[in-house]
Amino acid sequence: MAKSAIVIGSGFSGLSVSASLAQQGYQVTVLEKHSLPGGRARQFSDGGYTFDMGPSWYWMPDVFEKYFESFGKKVSDYYDLHKLNPSYLVYWGKDDFTSIPSGVNEVVEMFEKEDPGSGIRLRKFLKEAEYKYEVGINKLVYKPGRSLREFADMELIAGVFKLDVFKSISKHVRKVTSNHRLIQLMEFPVLFLGALPGNTPALYSLMNYADMALGTWFPQGGMFEIVKAMHAVALEQGVKFVFNADVQEFTFNNNAIKSVRVGKDEYFADVIVSSADYQFTETKLLPEQFRSYSNKYWESRVMAPSSLIYYVGLNKKLDKLAHHNLFFDHSLDQHAVEIYTTPQWPSAPLFYVSLTTKTDSSGAPDGHENMFILIPVAAGMEDTDEIKEKYFHVVIDRLEKLTGQTIKESIDFYKSFAYRDFVSEYNSFKGNAYGLANTLSQTAILKPSCKSKKVSNLYYTGQLTVPGPGVPPALISGKVVAKEISKDFPLFK
Repeated sequence: MAKSAIVIGSGFSGLSVSASLAQQGYQVTVLEKHSLPGGRARQFSDGGYTFDMGPSWYWMPDVFEKYFESFGKKVSDYYDLHKLNPSYLVYWGKDDFTSIPSGVNEVVEMFEKEDPGSGIRLRKFLKEAEYKYEVGINKLVYKPGRSLREFADMELIAGVFKLDVFKSISKHVRKVTSNHRLIQLMEFPVLFLGALPGNTPALYSLMNYADMALGTWFPQGGMFEIVKAMHAVALEQGVKFVFNADVQEFTFNNNAIKSVRVGKDEYFADVIVSSADYQFTETKLLPEQFRSYSNKYWESRVMAPSSLIYYVGLNKKLDKLAHHNLFFDHSLDQHAVEIYTTPQWPSAPLFYVSLTTKTDSSGAPDGHENMFILIPVAAGMEDTDEIKEKYFHVVIDRLEKLTGQTIKESIDFYKSFAYRDFVSEYNSFKGNAYGLANTLSQTAILKPSCKSKKVSNLYYTGQLTVPGPGVPPALISGKVVAKEISKDFPLFK
């Protein structure tokens, strides 16, 4: 009889691991807390507006193509993909912004114009970053991180210095330019990885390659189209989904999980995969004797930021903004210190604004605008209604000033999402939005293991284990864990 698996959670990693296991022949059931799949990438509609709740940047399109190709499908079978041009805008001050073009030659030309001589150096930088991308995304991220032996690959060993694992991205980008604005353009992608540029390995210049060479894309209908596509693939593979299924406890047979309980229902399987928050699974669902990591361990982890998010509907169109917009009109260094070094609510927050209706009108009524605002904040900063209201006005006031247009009087929908919501909706450790920071001491085998050290049939996938935070890594995480399970629990043994 074929073996069975239960997957807890249907975010990107949960959808990936469930479809991959089912493809191999496992009988898979997904238990999802919410009423629809997607986890942090869910979507909601209200007041005529439709919002993606979390991820909004579509980078590394090759990872998505590779995922669907593994099931004999193509991205285009499920959704239409558009390359954005410009990729995004960066605001430095009132009516002072840089439009980031799509394409290496165009970006090099932009650098050269801003800082003569930097264009040639950027081209060399991106050539090195391309190598890191090929090795990092096609090799390193597919390592399960369970043993150092995995990295005994002659190409990896020979190329370790080319990968710049022991150099910071901060020092690395300064070989290209000393121009403050260009440095910020090159450092901002690593903020998605959840660490200061000075603490992030230069290996992650691969993110610059993803940004400047591969470009920024958008699926028509929003990021939830990816969720719908992955859910469809999983169903095609025979995965069973149970929604509104909030897992409460495990039962055990010796050191193996025997069943998973949801209310009065009990689900049995040979293998359990938690795509839910790793720390929550360990500390809330496992008895102490079955936990791989102590509370002290978790408290010592460097977390990626949380986010203060606003979903806003406007009854008019906005000028001087693109699909993606970054606001660097205050100090990036100061905001980063207030996230990582001395965690506190930011004194002058940088923020990000997405207007999907610049590309796709379906997100709002005719003539209206759909606006997503995100402020990165330190993990563990408990919010109040007063704090959320304060920062909303701070951001809107700056938006009005920087773009020279009125916004407040045109708001006809507003909803916020912050620390308390990350905890209640996703059981997120310290209310983090992105997982563990990708510091050198939290890379590969130094991340929480994808296989429990104490429970023989429990695995983990998602942003708190290998390979790390982000949508493409989450897809890969599910693939990696499915492969490990197939080795540890052969189907018909």
